[in-house]
Amino acid sequence: MPYERSLEVPKQSFFLFGPRATGKSTWMQATFRPTLTIDLLRSQTFLEMSADPSLLQKQVEALPTGSRVLIDEIQRLPVLLDEVHSLMFELEDRTQFALTGSSARKLRKSHANLLAGRAVQRRMHALTSEELGKDFDIDRVLRYGSLPRTCVLPNDEERRDYLSSYVDTYLKEEIQQEAAVRNLHSYHRFLKHAALMNGQIVNLNNVSREASVARSTLDGYFSIVEETLLGSFVEPLHLRAKIKEVSSPKFYFFDCGVVRALRNELREELGDGKGYLLETFVLSELRAHSNYKQLGWEFYYWGTPSGNEVDFIIARGKQKIGLEVKSSRIWRNAFSKGLRVLLEEKKIDRAFGIYLGNNRLRDSGIDVLPLARFCELLHSGKWV
Repeated sequence: MPYERSLEVPKQSFFLFGPRATGKSTWMQATFRPTLTIDLLRSQTFLEMSADPSLLQKQVEALPTGSRVLIDEIQRLPVLLDEVHSLMFELEDRTQFALTGSSARKLRKSHANLLAGRAVQRRMHALTSEELGKDFDIDRVLRYGSLPRTCVLPNDEERRDYLSSYVDTYLKEEIQQEAAVRNLHSYHRFLKHAALMNGQIVNLNNVSREASVARSTLDGYFSIVEETLLGSFVEPLHLRAKIKEVSSPKFYFFDCGVVRALRNELREELGDGKGYLLETFVLSELRAHSNYKQLGWEFYYWGTPSGNEVDFIIARGKQKIGLEVKSSRIWRNAFSKGLRVLLEEKKIDRAFGIYLGNNRLRDSGIDVLPLARFCELLHSGKWV
């Protein structure tokens, strides 16, 4: 495994969810080190377990005490969760189970047994700046993302080929296997338009018109993207009782390279969309850090119809932290406007600006950090 991941192996049995190709199986083999692996992507294994789920029990009971059992892509055969649950009771603490999946959709739709709290849940993300270490290059991450494969390929041409294939594979395999949509061409159009508005406020009527997809269909399409872990909404936070605030959410994909592949922009310059891509990266860093360290952060944004906005607000219990992200190399006074409003009204406890310049600044009570410094402080736990 070329990069050391920040995720630690839980002491008890666990689910590990994450988008395809984020490195779940590689991490499992290198870090969890299973005694027995059941890979449900392998046709023979899938067919054998489908025909006789009790085969899992026979294999596990033959293992010595202290064994670790990995079931890869559990959503392909949710019925195996009943077998796992039974084995957990029977074997008690003698065997640890790990179950990976790139989609929670089938598990929810089938009302699968999620092991009644006997297995904790973890999430795998694309590589973070900390995990990339000396290989972290923000320009390359904004262009091609940080899926492990894109980070080890030797040149940009191979990265473009890989990301194009990734998007194609997702459409053909992940969606078709789950029979999630009837019209794949319609869903493809939706994905492209969703990628074009990545990081922006979602106006479903506009998406419906531009993507030629019925308004009533869009909620289901967005749910598919969320449940296959390719993206997530950031909801608005209402903080000021005496002023009208934005009520519609924003939507972010999980990786910059996937966004650009869906847009068919991998050969183009970053252009005007660079700011939204930088927000996507920062949100991914925050989510990964919160998940890996089990911090339980919640993510929102704040805005008014007049355009006053704060990109992200992190809620930790009663504490709220505001962040404004800019792709500029110079921090301008106007960038701090939204944060200043919320600080002055004591709606947030601390405020940070993140930009691509080199100097750490202080602007009206706002800590302005170069991106690299922000990443360093975040992952060291010294940020807040």
